[in-house]
Amino acid sequence: MAAYKTLDQLEVAGKRVLVRVDLNVPMQDGKVTDATRIERLVPTIEALVKAGGRVVLLSHFGRPKGKPTPEASLRQLVAPLSAALGGRTVAFAEDCIGPAAEKVVADLRDGDVALLENLRFHPGEEINDPGFASALAKLGDFYVNDAFSAAHRAHASTEALAHLLPNAAGLLMQAELEALSAALEKPERPVAAIVGGSKVSTKLDLLNSLVSKVDLLIIGGAMANTMLLAQGVEVGKSLVERDMLETAQALFGAARKAGCTIVLPEDAVVAAKLAVGQDTTTVPIGQVPADQMILDAGPKTVATIVAKLEGAKTLVWNGPVGAFEFPPFDAGTNAIAREVARLVAARKLLAVAGGGDTVSAMSHAGVIDKLSYVSTAGGAFLEWLEGRELPGVKALTA
Repeated sequence: MAAYKTLDQLEVAGKRVLVRVDLNVPMQDGKVTDATRIERLVPTIEALVKAGGRVVLLSHFGRPKGKPTPEASLRQLVAPLSAALGGRTVAFAEDCIGPAAEKVVADLRDGDVALLENLRFHPGEEINDPGFASALAKLGDFYVNDAFSAAHRAHASTEALAHLLPNAAGLLMQAELEALSAALEKPERPVAAIVGGSKVSTKLDLLNSLVSKVDLLIIGGAMANTMLLAQGVEVGKSLVERDMLETAQALFGAARKAGCTIVLPEDAVVAAKLAVGQDTTTVPIGQVPADQMILDAGPKTVATIVAKLEGAKTLVWNGPVGAFEFPPFDAGTNAIAREVARLVAARKLLAVAGGGDTVSAMSHAGVIDKLSYVSTAGGAFLEWLEGRELPGVKALTA
């Protein structure tokens, strides 16, 4: 990809630095249930503070559709953000533009941090309005994008604003881009990909992109059921997309043409329904009872996948291979994840994972800090893997 400036190329001492972050974290009963995204922003914020910058954080939260709502206010993130920063004071502005924001920013001293209210309280954010972007730009001297997870959206704070101020990628954005580049742009071969999840239809672009980029495509989860059925293998009452059978067959053809080997389950863990603590049976693929559902990869499948990964140098992973949220159907994903972590620790494999439920699955398996990189981005991670140009990244290289 084209070159972008990095944080160390900005002279921020005494300057106002607008930092686009992603504080769209899961919350329940007013408390953050997963602070991973907040924690990963800390290095960029601390680096700017140490350099004497006046840090002004911009973020969206939820889908307020251009209207302020209490439940979508970023005020509730001030305390968790302060805690992640070791108790550092974080000033809060009741708006992200206009007098309220201007006063908070004007009161900042070198090394101070402020958080502005939800960008999406203004319609101009999501329609990439130049006027809204200009109002944001008035508050800063530099612009830093540290929100790769929002880079697939051409919004005012991710695209237009980057053209109005000297810009750079934050440390998290830089780490994401370097990890993805190593995994797909200039990978060490052989390259393998694991793609799981429920539907072929939602990941068709991803699958079509990967067959031309990887040497080995391992398909798991419920989407593997559709691929199996397309080959004439009955899958009982498992979740399938019967309207995608021709598409699945075409994918096999594309893979053969590209020299990509597709790996499907050889055995499966089945049960009568999807629920925690179900009685299960392990059966060979092709012998799934008519009243049973495939809910996890079987031990033979796991062994085959691990054996094939032993010969790979690079791995991209998106999606679990079973219904990991419902033990015991987490066994397959957990076993593969731990073996991948072992290969990474032995420096035999570069493994990058992300998108959708992947972060939760890796965390559940206890390996989120043991792979080469686990991306917290969802849609942006998938669109990058699909080969799409991300507006928020392009704007930094323009």
